[in-house]
Amino acid sequence: MEPSNNEKYDTTHSILKEVAHLAKLDLGLPSYDSLFSTEEERQDANSEKVTTIPIEKITDFKEHPFHVTMDEDMAKLIDSIKENDMLMPALVRPKKDGTYEMISGHRRKFALSQLGRKEMNVIIRDLDDDQATILMVDSNIQRENIYPSERGFAYKMRLEAMKHQGKRVDIDTTDIPIEYDKPTSAQVGPKSTSTRTNEILADQLGISKNQIKRFIRLTYLIEPLQEMVDGRHENEIKIAFNPAVELSYLTESEQYDLANAIVENQRTPSLAQCQEFKRLSHDGELTTEFIEDTLSEEKPNQREKLSFQMKEIDKYFPKDFTPGKKKDLMIHLLENWAKKRSREQER
Repeated sequence: MEPSNNEKYDTTHSILKEVAHLAKLDLGLPSYDSLFSTEEERQDANSEKVTTIPIEKITDFKEHPFHVTMDEDMAKLIDSIKENDMLMPALVRPKKDGTYEMISGHRRKFALSQLGRKEMNVIIRDLDDDQATILMVDSNIQRENIYPSERGFAYKMRLEAMKHQGKRVDIDTTDIPIEYDKPTSAQVGPKSTSTRTNEILADQLGISKNQIKRFIRLTYLIEPLQEMVDGRHENEIKIAFNPAVELSYLTESEQYDLANAIVENQRTPSLAQCQEFKRLSHDGELTTEFIEDTLSEEKPNQREKLSFQMKEIDKYFPKDFTPGKKKDLMIHLLENWAKKRSREQER
């Protein structure tokens, strides 16, 4: 006897429900795509690829601690890219607005822009803020020429990222003990339960925990004093590292008073003087008058110097000339002028 239409409908409906149920089950069977693709194709699908995107769609890393300037090293990088193209792709992460944030490649991006290039080869990787910070710092910190203040900001950012990831951080940057008890690794990857974060970071950098702390102290200096400790101040005034660490304990207003006095007198304080400034500041007794009086005293190793603003003579030099090159050229020209003048006087 042939089944009725209702029976046929019920049977078909039951079969469709069973198929739908099976489709939801994970039976451990290979997918259609995996059955008809090679192992090489599957690995290629999972690997990061180099792609080309417009430079205008790449923004700098937020609070990027490393300065990107037109110096001698940048001039060499520009020449290298001009001759050999960019050998290493940059690393970026996607943003919600469709643009990208630079993780590693700020200097290459600047060099390409100087050459008039509109696009850049990159690897796009999804990273959270802490992963991105650690990779950004690690990709720059081993460069040969890094300013002391750049190291300070980089170490500080990396430790903060490690703290957010749940790592134990017992490097105190403000002389107030801070510890975080959840242990994990210092790298983006497997977590460690036995090694303190500061020891991992110190081992990776090859310096002591105390030295990391001293570099981080430079982040508490005002910008003019940071420029002086870096040796990039417009008046070419240079403060040594150890005195700069002591000055980081002064209040912001005291630091501005000191920076103004340094420029006015063209003298920097000694380590002993900086330690005295720190002591008086701690006791609330450091005054503008004392700072000015101290710097007006000529130190044995500091004599009167000729000074002028670099912007007064920059127009006479090529843009890629460093302060050192400018100094060497001026000395060379003065030597030739002195020889010529001497010959004229002998006639």
